[in-house]
Amino acid sequence: MREIKLGKRVIKRNEFDLPYIIAEAGVNHEGDIERAKQMIEEVARAGGDSIKFQVYKAETLASKYSPAYWDTTKEPTKSQYELFKKYDKFWKNEFEELADYAKAYKIDFLATPFDIESADFLEPLVPAYKIASADITNKPFLKYIAKKGKPIILSTGASTISEIWRAIEWIKEEGNDQIILLHCVLNYPTKYENANLGAIKKMRELFPDYIIGYSDHTLPEHVDEVLITAWLLGAQVIEKHYTWNKSLPGNDHYHAMDYHDLKRVIEKMKFIKRIIGKFEKHYLPSEEVSRKYARRSLVAKRHIPKGKVIEEEDITWKRPGTGIPPWMIDHVIGGIALDDIEEDEVLTFNKIQFKK
Repeated sequence: MREIKLGKRVIKRNEFDLPYIIAEAGVNHEGDIERAKQMIEEVARAGGDSIKFQVYKAETLASKYSPAYWDTTKEPTKSQYELFKKYDKFWKNEFEELADYAKAYKIDFLATPFDIESADFLEPLVPAYKIASADITNKPFLKYIAKKGKPIILSTGASTISEIWRAIEWIKEEGNDQIILLHCVLNYPTKYENANLGAIKKMRELFPDYIIGYSDHTLPEHVDEVLITAWLLGAQVIEKHYTWNKSLPGNDHYHAMDYHDLKRVIEKMKFIKRIIGKFEKHYLPSEEVSRKYARRSLVAKRHIPKGKVIEEEDITWKRPGTGIPPWMIDHVIGGIALDDIEEDEVLTFNKIQFKK
């Protein structure tokens, strides 16, 4: 799908524009609705396109015997079930309230559902569905979401190319081809040397009919370099975990960006887009004065009397470029001076009869 409407924006695969930025709030609100609203306000003020939440209940997401796969020095909880149980505080009513709040702040409300019930009640609230990397092999869930007919933003962390293609086919079988693929590394956090942003370019080659993006899990110390590099390599949708306080312990706070990070990255991207301009070569109206005065003209090296056949030794080339340009020198040599030409005078067309 070379063009997808994602909330308020239309993303065209071969059009260079600022990326669609998703601030992944996840469950960093920690069950506090006012904190979640604060995060919406911050993302809107920073210039983000959307804020995204995770929607789950621990009982339907993980077995009580599911081990941790994150950095337990940052988040000491040893069980996925126990971690999810700590943060599964919001459900239908809260997310309806947050969706309305995001609408009031003119940013898109997105969410990642992890079960059928949440997928259903999110349907009227979201312009697209985000599917987590861990569900890329969850055929029944992917097909269920696909039937809703909305764009699907699919993270591809820990996936092989064949697994990505298989997920695409499952979605397409339900008549839905509105797929955005996000390069992702399923480590929390992702070491910088493992970010492998070059995969974005490779995915653009391998999946030419789909929009490619990036979901980032690296630490925030180099968020500018990571996200901007991803964008310049072709990521048209960028997702990064978001928090109101990076210094908080546990869960996703430590590898998330905050308001200041997001605002700074967007400002830098806007500046970079300005200096990149268009992918074409031409001279600008502002360069007209340079074309006229910084280029060279043919100039008399010595006095040339009227009627003289002009020789190579009679002329040189100097600024400004207001006279006969140097590329016409072969027409001037052997021509005739129609009037006296003083030393250092710029040669003009009205004083030279070109050779025949």
